[in-house]
Amino acid sequence: MSIDLTWKIIDSIKNCILTNENFGIAFSGGIDSSLLAKISNDIYKKNVILLSIGFPCSHDLEFSRRIARELNMKHITYEIQNEEFSDIARKVIDNLECNNISHIENCIAFYFISFLSILNNCKLVLTANGFDELFCGYDRYRQIISHGQKEIQSFMEQRIANELTLVNEINKFSAEFNVQIKQPFLTKKFIDFAMKIPVEKKILGPEDKLRKHILREIAISLNVPVESAMKPKKALQYGTLIHKNLNKIINTDKDIKTKLLTKIHH
Repeated sequence: MSIDLTWKIIDSIKNCILTNENFGIAFSGGIDSSLLAKISNDIYKKNVILLSIGFPCSHDLEFSRRIARELNMKHITYEIQNEEFSDIARKVIDNLECNNISHIENCIAFYFISFLSILNNCKLVLTANGFDELFCGYDRYRQIISHGQKEIQSFMEQRIANELTLVNEINKFSAEFNVQIKQPFLTKKFIDFAMKIPVEKKILGPEDKLRKHILREIAISLNVPVESAMKPKKALQYGTLIHKNLNKIINTDKDIKTKLLTKIHH
């Protein structure tokens, strides 16, 4: 099963790369982005650039630097400053119709990733979105696993639908830089395959805080650093400190808070 999945991952990545130009990978150093990075680098070598953003001293920046060195890959980082963050946060809130804070935080993150990408002559960025949804990465899977396969399947479908909506929202902001964000693991072909993988290959039970076991097995077999391959999930907005700093703005800026409340009521 892991061999078949490995080839599906490789095919999905290849289907996203249509030119010989450099492309970026949104990189945190965790299992998902590191597996994507390692396979991409094995195939495309010097065409791959790892892109990481976050506030100074944030977990994602520090961890990504360490893992990128172990992978021996080109790595570009961008440290977000408070003043520019406030401007971009306002811009995203003004132009995003949804009121989902997680979506707002992700759009802010990918605004900066798109900016960093175009600064380094990359018009394409790949992300590992889809792995958490399809391989039980979220903690919620631990809470519902005892309810049976049907409920897991239903939650998985909900999470995928949510992620596809987020993809469209992110593209609105990456388009400003003429950067295309692609998700090789959210194609219908990959989703259909991954949904059929037995759930016990993904999560072992209610006490399983690690999850995504088949992906971790593949990562280790491909020489992804063990520290990365076995790293527990940490969402992008938390690892970059975007969530923390957006909350500060919401709690201190009455105009932003009013706009968000207006979106909720509508």
